[in-house]
Amino acid sequence: MSPKQFKQTLLAVLVITAFLLPLAVQSPTYLHILIMLYLYAYMTTSWNLVGGFAGVLPLGHSVFVGIGAYISTALWLQWGISPWLGMLAGGVVAAGVGYLIGKPTLKMRGAYFALSTMAFVEGVRVIVENLDYLGPLKLNGPRGLNIPPADGGFWAFQFSSKEPYYYIILIMLIGVALLTWYISRSKLGYCLQAGGEEPEAAQALGVNVARSKVIAMVMSSFLTAIAGSFLAQLTLFIYPKSVLTLDLSFELAFIALVGGRGYIAGPILGAFLLRPVSEFSRIYFGDSLPGMHLIIYGVILIVVMLYQPRGLAEPFGRLFDSVARKFATKDDDTAQTVGSSDKVKGGA
Repeated sequence: MSPKQFKQTLLAVLVITAFLLPLAVQSPTYLHILIMLYLYAYMTTSWNLVGGFAGVLPLGHSVFVGIGAYISTALWLQWGISPWLGMLAGGVVAAGVGYLIGKPTLKMRGAYFALSTMAFVEGVRVIVENLDYLGPLKLNGPRGLNIPPADGGFWAFQFSSKEPYYYIILIMLIGVALLTWYISRSKLGYCLQAGGEEPEAAQALGVNVARSKVIAMVMSSFLTAIAGSFLAQLTLFIYPKSVLTLDLSFELAFIALVGGRGYIAGPILGAFLLRPVSEFSRIYFGDSLPGMHLIIYGVILIVVMLYQPRGLAEPFGRLFDSVARKFATKDDDTAQTVGSSDKVKGGA
């Protein structure tokens, strides 16, 4: 077995294990933790398209989560439009907003871009908190929107158990990971990486850096809004401070930085490390020390940046390659030994 075949086999085993996991994990609480883990891995992978490959640091991605959540919820409550369709509508609106944000701000460098995205999400949160309606869409101000139980099942995106939500978000995560893998090997991916590392040199070689970053921002916005729609249907209640908050934006950035921004596996590794910390800190410190998970995130981030400034994906990748080569070497040695003994027997 070659190193490449070993990696593909291990990846297939991990995916199959993920699909079979609900058969072993019966507790709704632990299934919910897994769902949230996959959801944050999905959102951070979407963030990684612009925050990783494009080399900028967006800190306002929760605005797209909020757009997806509010639009799909309002369409369902007011006109009975399925959240599946509302999910796409929210994604399209978020993509348009992402274009309007990215077109002027992606020309900024360093902290200026991060600060501009933070200001935007805070501005949107204040607007939503002070409006009961935005055009025909009901926002209900700071009270938020409550989604009543429905009998529609799949059409209503409401299920009586956690398993359907688990499989939906798992498929979403696999899909966005495959999309990221494809983009990283496409012309757009090469342009983003070149523009993120050396924008002046890339422009001198004819790469349209600004256009590539705007495309990445639009795609990232669309995908993140879909996560917002899923979150709304999972919790059945949204309000401005739950989906339009800087805490959520910071959390996505923390996960990407710890896992390794710009790597396909980075957001998934970061989510698998940090999300359990977040869930259990909320369980044990939620009442006495709210926001404790962000402090723990900060400590982990400091340690990782000191010893692995490019994130955990790089050392994990080296370890993975080393194990794959060892397995391939053993297989090659075994094949050579068998071949040699066959030659000896043939000669005899």
